[in-house]
Amino acid sequence: MRRLPVYLLLDTSGSMSGEPIEAVKNGVQVMISSLRQNPQAIETAFISVITFDTTAQQIIPLTDLASFQMVDLKATGVTALGEALQLVANKMDTEVAKTTTEQKGDWKPLVFIMTDGIPTDDWQRGLQAFKQRKTAFTVACAAGSNADASVLKQITDNVVSLDTADSASISKFFLWVTASIGVSSTRVEDSGKEVTGLNELPPPPPELNIVV
Repeated sequence: MRRLPVYLLLDTSGSMSGEPIEAVKNGVQVMISSLRQNPQAIETAFISVITFDTTAQQIIPLTDLASFQMVDLKATGVTALGEALQLVANKMDTEVAKTTTEQKGDWKPLVFIMTDGIPTDDWQRGLQAFKQRKTAFTVACAAGSNADASVLKQITDNVVSLDTADSASISKFFLWVTASIGVSSTRVEDSGKEVTGLNELPPPPPELNIVV
């Protein structure tokens, strides 16, 4: 079975403490519950969570929806976005099955990045590694007024912003991510085609501004 790998890169730096980090935890939980109701997603979508603060770590390896267990998130430290990009690049190398003459590999991964701040590490170096990997689609979300959308635009053309990093906005972002994963899994199952642009995804809610 060809899997649809989904990587969530979540900012857990100190500025996310309180309401934002709780909203992220909730958002992931609601997302998993919704996707478990979706017959295509439950077959194909595999989810991994990478957090980044002073360092980046993969807190949940690529896991099927039925077995996925969210872990607690703590907000602390600074914003090692570059390290997160390097880490997801490495994980794609080891976790995503490549197509060989014997078998079809997994679908190209979907990557969703959410940050409320500006990278504090050498993010360009991580970006180099990330750019060398083939992803179907990467979306970055600048949450709140302190996030720098121009940095995210260098990672991907698909950048959305939230005016505030409060629970209402963050939950809307995760609902949209859920719908996007649902559409992507249906598309690969039905037509064997990967999503390649924002125009192929459900329209974002009014809280999400598309950064052009």
